[in-house]
Amino acid sequence: MKVTNQIGLKDKRVLIVDDVPRNIDLLKEILAEHYQVQVAKSGQAALDIIHRYPPDLVLLDIMMPGMNGFEVCKRLKAAPETMDIPVIFLTAINDAQHEQEGFNVGCVDFITKPITPLTTLSRVATHLKLAENNKQNKQIIEHRTRQLDDALQSAIGMLGEVGQLNDTDTGVHMWRMADYCAILARAIGWSEDQVELLKLAAPLHDTGKVGIPHSILKSPNKLNEAEWEIMRQHTVIGHQILIKSEAPLFKLAAEVALGHHEKWDGSGYPYGLIGTAIPQSARIVALADVFDALTMKRSYKRSWSVEEALEHIKNAANSHFDPELVACFLSIENQVRDVQSKWDAVH
Repeated sequence: MKVTNQIGLKDKRVLIVDDVPRNIDLLKEILAEHYQVQVAKSGQAALDIIHRYPPDLVLLDIMMPGMNGFEVCKRLKAAPETMDIPVIFLTAINDAQHEQEGFNVGCVDFITKPITPLTTLSRVATHLKLAENNKQNKQIIEHRTRQLDDALQSAIGMLGEVGQLNDTDTGVHMWRMADYCAILARAIGWSEDQVELLKLAAPLHDTGKVGIPHSILKSPNKLNEAEWEIMRQHTVIGHQILIKSEAPLFKLAAEVALGHHEKWDGSGYPYGLIGTAIPQSARIVALADVFDALTMKRSYKRSWSVEEALEHIKNAANSHFDPELVACFLSIENQVRDVQSKWDAVH
């Protein structure tokens, strides 16, 4: 039997699921010339086959003993690795409620019994072609999304470095500090989406330094009170720059820029916020930023050991840092060391 618009022919795999042998034999006779054919006589057997050898399309009988076709389809659509496999239901029942339930659980079409060759081949070919197009479109979208993610990360890196033009270690510091933020946020229960957002927002915490005079940023002498007042304004300047965007990433970055020098006991700046009045994002960045600065070697100081830096963080609980965040950070010391080792390997 010859049907137009066949795609891929023998490289496409079709799974027939039916508990009636004569239905299986009929469908095999129709399809075997054009596709690789798999067979299952129950819902559970079908799921086992699908997870071992995923087909390109499933022809699925609805009325089967044990697990019916609706339940099989729901399970396929609930699993990321099988959710895109098109399912065509085989049914002898032709009513609107039955069809609605089928589409609700995720099928793409119905073939009504008694089965006819031309209808079967045409619908199988159509949905294989649609599935192939969908797969290609998803690959294009994923590729473009990766390109956008790479461009966004580059833009964040450049913007972060603008805020610290005079810091030769800023690139490593920004992303290492962001990794510390990520493991701490994850450990206290942030969702993975929010963790990733903070990981991108954290490097922008010092963006406002672009508005601070070079003579103050690079002063070889201890800053006087007037100069410190100007320096403290980098938090406000950074917030003013970043808050101009409505994007969640930059709103979070603005929050971090404004609050990362606030202290738990209210002795920080710019507003002297106390305790939980400081956004949690800023409290996380404050801790991670200080820890990374302590363990980083600079021209004017040696790098502290992890033990020394953790002891400092511990001693600053309830004064500089949120005590709950400190306890959590100390409890994930192994992850902290893993981050440091990762960046030591690339620096």
